[in-house]
Amino acid sequence: MAQAGRIPELLAPAGGYPQLRAAVAAGADAVYFGLSEFNARARAVNFAPEELLEVMAELHRAAMQGFVTLNTLIFDRELPRMAPLIARIAEAGVDAVIVQDLGVVQLIREIAPDLPIHASTQMTITSAESALFAQDLGVSRVVLARELSLKEIEQIAQVLQARGGPELEVFVHGALCVSYSGQCFSSEGWGGRSANRGECAQACRLPYELLCDGEVRELGPSQYLLSPQDLMALLHIPELVRSGVNCFKIEGRLKGPEYVALTAQAYRKAIDQAWAGLPVELSVEAERDINQVFSRGLTPGFLEGARHQRLVQGRAPRHRGVKVGEVIKTTERGVVVQLSIPVKPGDGLVFDQAQPQDREEGGRVYACYELNRDLVELRFGKGEVNLRRVQPGDWVWRTDDPQLQKRLRQLAESEQTAQRIPLTVKVQGQEGEPLQLHVQEPNRPTVSVVGRVPLQAARQHGLASERLMLELGKLGGTPYWLQAVEVELVGELFYPLSELAYLRREAIAKLLDHHQVQGYALSPREALNRLRQVVLTTPVIEPVLPEPTAPEPIVPELKGPELTVLCRTPQQVEAAIELGVPTIYIDYLDFYGLKPSVQAVQAAGLKAVIAAPRILKPNEERLWRFLLGLEPEGLLVRSLGLLQTLTEPSFALSDQVAHMALIGDFSLNAVNGITAKTLLAKGLQALTVSHDLSAKQILDLARYAPAQQLEVIVHHHLPVFHTEHCVFARFLSTGDDFTTCGRPCERHQVELRDRTGLAHPVVADMGCRNTVFHAQAQSGAEHLAAFQHAGIRRFRIELVHETPEQLCNLYPRYREALEGQVSGRELWQSLRQSVPQGITRGSLA
Repeated sequence: MAQAGRIPELLAPAGGYPQLRAAVAAGADAVYFGLSEFNARARAVNFAPEELLEVMAELHRAAMQGFVTLNTLIFDRELPRMAPLIARIAEAGVDAVIVQDLGVVQLIREIAPDLPIHASTQMTITSAESALFAQDLGVSRVVLARELSLKEIEQIAQVLQARGGPELEVFVHGALCVSYSGQCFSSEGWGGRSANRGECAQACRLPYELLCDGEVRELGPSQYLLSPQDLMALLHIPELVRSGVNCFKIEGRLKGPEYVALTAQAYRKAIDQAWAGLPVELSVEAERDINQVFSRGLTPGFLEGARHQRLVQGRAPRHRGVKVGEVIKTTERGVVVQLSIPVKPGDGLVFDQAQPQDREEGGRVYACYELNRDLVELRFGKGEVNLRRVQPGDWVWRTDDPQLQKRLRQLAESEQTAQRIPLTVKVQGQEGEPLQLHVQEPNRPTVSVVGRVPLQAARQHGLASERLMLELGKLGGTPYWLQAVEVELVGELFYPLSELAYLRREAIAKLLDHHQVQGYALSPREALNRLRQVVLTTPVIEPVLPEPTAPEPIVPELKGPELTVLCRTPQQVEAAIELGVPTIYIDYLDFYGLKPSVQAVQAAGLKAVIAAPRILKPNEERLWRFLLGLEPEGLLVRSLGLLQTLTEPSFALSDQVAHMALIGDFSLNAVNGITAKTLLAKGLQALTVSHDLSAKQILDLARYAPAQQLEVIVHHHLPVFHTEHCVFARFLSTGDDFTTCGRPCERHQVELRDRTGLAHPVVADMGCRNTVFHAQAQSGAEHLAAFQHAGIRRFRIELVHETPEQLCNLYPRYREALEGQVSGRELWQSLRQSVPQGITRGSLA
């Protein structure tokens, strides 16, 4: 049975004009693309702002929508450049902007109030509450995190439908980041390039050794421990349609037009079938083509829940294509391969020895000699493959299929860009009465139009089916093509061509008007008229940007610096109590031990602040309710959803929260004054600055936001990855989730050693998510005086695996530096000699 309501959109990536046109040709409803700055795919071709008018005109001619990505964090000094860009986007008729930064959301609302805003997946929306937080700021659609299951997506959709929440968009195909989007600092920590600024260095695609309790764990060919396979949700489209998802998104702004054409075509078909109530099927050949055009292996990702053994195979980090067989032996001139699928001359092959970090042998097949049914000898061009490096047992992958590429190029370059939706037309009438057209597109009501003049008897040529197909099929510039004409005419009849054209135009206008009422894109005619008249799609208002303020005068006796410590073990908490740390943050793996630690802190006359999980999903309410039940003096709020819950007027435990300090953590991604003020206005007493900020940018932020409410983490191990994927379960067990893994995280310390020899600790949280921390501690020792001069009074040390003795070394030294007893430079030099694996300036540089 067909669904009721509005068919979900198909949203395709467009890294440039070829990809954009491929998406149109393949049947996408909308494309998303970046401009030359402020987008999360800086390496894509992208478009210049000056091209926007042309791009949107091309899309609107095809009755498609165009979304611009402004999905990076924006620093205070960049806001003046962002404002005119928003105005240009609005003026060009862009249908929506995809945004990460909360401050940019506020800026768009001020400059172009009617421009739709979609919350990027980098906003880390994992619950209905976080979606409602975004909606309260003016967001009309949220892109959910890729780590959610089908059940969780459905639960979120149900809550939002009941509460009038925003639309939902989900990724259905493409690369998966191992870290939650918006919560990855690996590029920042290891290369000074921030993923939140569009400069992902793909550290997750590098090889690592697994250290378990200090010993190397042998993992065979698995070296790429953080490199997930790619997402393919084709077979789950019916469930996603039923769940109430409004838009299906294909990842891939760095991929070519052939990839866009193939994936968009496959998902267009699946969505239409699911909407009509038909089963969605995937043939072996279709799946092979999808693998061939680009994949690291295809999985449903997290849609079926945690499947840690399947998500990460670890053999290779990049596109492999299709496995075609294994090497049996080499000959004087070629390679004998046991094939699982046919190979032909011209195919590009690579020989895989599970050492992709080394140079791999491969080339184009010159000739195939069949030895028996599946055994062939493959030969290559002279000198193209070093046969001595090819070994029996090597896997053979087809990385390129020229015939498939040619077919996809033809699709991507098709001129049928606007003729996407098939129409069936029934023609009825008899002499003396007007002609009637009944037009139907799939799964929608029939549209009927009646002519202005009566039909006449034909003197020569009547209205044959061929002629009607020709005249009614002139649908250029519309989203339709004429699939069939059914003729029900009494006798041989004549009708003027001008009247047929009139009926055709009226029928198309009715179809497009119906789509517009249902929330579809503007019709091509409306879009073109709007552009010709240079009419703004939204009012553009000159923004009022915040003015910097001078730092407040320092009054030491009233506003001395506060130094807190975040502890991850009971032993660290005990040491912090002995040191008399006034406020102790507690961040434990599990519930056990939390209550006695909180009580011990409070019994010592000190304040306990409990860290909530960075990610909260549906059905995880028990986690934060348990934390509140411990009655700490404060809660470290790490997600927008929890902030929304705790500050809602109707919150059932509002009295319990009233006495509790809510402190926003770095994971809320505050990098500019507008974002900081927005978050503080939601009820936070203090806000930790983002790790994306350098020391200089923190000083800038202190001029645009209340400096005394800002908190800076001055010593810590940068949390480079925060993942739903569990390294413990995948490589220390055979289980897929916490019910079957045996909880090795409770018994073992795990580190990932990189190619430089640094061992990066991995810690699980109470939601079974992993954080990989940088091996080297990051210190802001040299900037303490400047931070205080800017009015910042709150500072934090965060521990990972440090011993109590190491804390007893760290805390007093930072305390002395904050009180001016030693200089920041002296503290830095001292730490360089005493901190294991050394210290770094890291993202503060």
